[in-house]
Parts: sequence; structure tokens; C-alpha cells
Amino acid sequence: MIRLAFPLLPLAVMAVPLWANPIEDVVELRVLPGWRMENGHHMAGLEITLAEGWKTYWRAPGDAGIPPLFDWSGSRNIETVAFHWPVPELSWSNGMRSIVYSDRVVIPMEFDLSEASGPAQVMAAVQLGVCEDICVPVQLDFDVVLPDADRRDAHIAAALLDRPRTAAEGGVSAARCTLDPTADGIGLTAHIDMPSLGDSEEVVIEAGTPDIWVSEPETRRDGRTLIASADMVHVSGGAFGLDRSDIRVTVFGGGTAVDIQGCTAD
Repeated sequence: MIRLAFPLLPLAVMAVPLWANPIEDVVELRVLPGWRMENGHHMAGLEITLAEGWKTYWRAPGDAGIPPLFDWSGSRNIETVAFHWPVPELSWSNGMRSIVYSDRVVIPMEFDLSEASGPAQVMAAVQLGVCEDICVPVQLDFDVVLPDADRRDAHIAAALLDRPRTAAEGGVSAARCTLDPTADGIGLTAHIDMPSLGDSEEVVIEAGTPDIWVSEPETRRDGRTLIASADMVHVSGGAFGLDRSDIRVTVFGGGTAVDIQGCTAD
């Protein structure tokens, strides 16, 4: 059975069955209520627990994955939400790369509130892809009240520490991008000046909008410079513009990652 567990009170958690289907006992979702931050935001956590051998996907799932989607309709006292994604795993199947979480992951969610004091109600429909030998899309709904409390949750705090390093923390001195038109879209080549993360560096490039598909980059090193080239195609098949400041490059290696926001013209 796929279940959703949600807190009715800061220390009380109930499990609510959603439906029974052929992938019963595969995934559980729980909302950790978290705490009110000094800046007036609220930090909560989305805990996903998976059966042995099953995986779910990071925000950029790779060629074989299903990206997580959220519908916040019905939420109250919520302006925006920012996800603090822990470092995922890289997985390969039939020559295709996926970026995944397995076993259990807590994804911190930072909510910008309309009013910093008082509770906030979060209503969401979450669409996830879960995979073992096959991939199955599932939808989980929750309705949670986030309390105006300052008690920190150790699980959320640990997940915040498991984030990728920033460009400054990763020693990135420059990030440059060359854009060239192709028959179908745009070819992008990123030159990232940074220390090596090891022999098996992997790069993920995001365009900043889900409407643009980005291929798995071809990656090589030239001394201190990491070079990654990828193709970008709009899902409509038509022409599109691209803002370099929206481009996001994540470099994986050595059990860690570096998150680089934006690049300049080469």
C-alpha cells in the first residue's frame, strides 16, 4: 500500500492509506513539520522512504527518469517554496543515466510565508516516479499545518548538511558558456574552472525551465578546466531563447557535488 503520513501536531504523526495497487509497499511519504526560521520563512521536510531496490528521482532525473512535480493549489499563508536537494546518486541502466535517491531521503522545503507569524497550511499533490525493473508514476496528496514553532528537526538539519557545495565552496573561479545554434535547438559548451572532484566526474546541466530538454553532457578535462557539452531542445520543437543566468551546472564526483548557478559568455 502506498501511504502518506502527515503530522497533526508537531510530535504526532499518522499514516493514512491512499490506495492499493500493484506496487504496494513500495513508497511512503511523510511531511516533517519543521520550524519557523529567524527570517520568517518556515523550514519543513519531505521524507520519502522506498522499499529495497526501488528508487525515485532528483529534480533533474536524467534521460530515463520521471521528474518530481508539485501542485500547491489550496495552500494558505504560502508564497513560494525552495527545495534544498540533498546530493543524489548517479545510476546507469541500458546505457542511460538516471539521478536518483534510494532507501530514504529527506528533502528540506523552505516556505516563504505571506505572514511570518501564525500557522501555514500546505496542500499539495506530489507526482513521483518510482523505479525498480520498471518505472511507475505515483501521486501522493497531503494537507499539513506547519506550526509557528522554533523546535529544529534533526532529520531536516542533517539533510541540509548533505547539500551540494556552492561554487565558492567548490573552488570555482569561473563558469563560462558558449551557445551555438543546431538543427533542432542550441548546443551549449560550459567551461568550468575548478579543482577536480576525482577521476569519475559527471556533469548535469539544467536550462532553468522544464520546457527545455538537455542531453547528457560529454565531459572532459583540460587541466583545471572542466569542459561539458550538451544539446538543448524545446519540448515544442520550436525556437527558444536562453538566459545564461538561468543555466545550472552540477558537477558530481568523489561522493560530493558542486552546484554552479549561471554562467557568463565565453
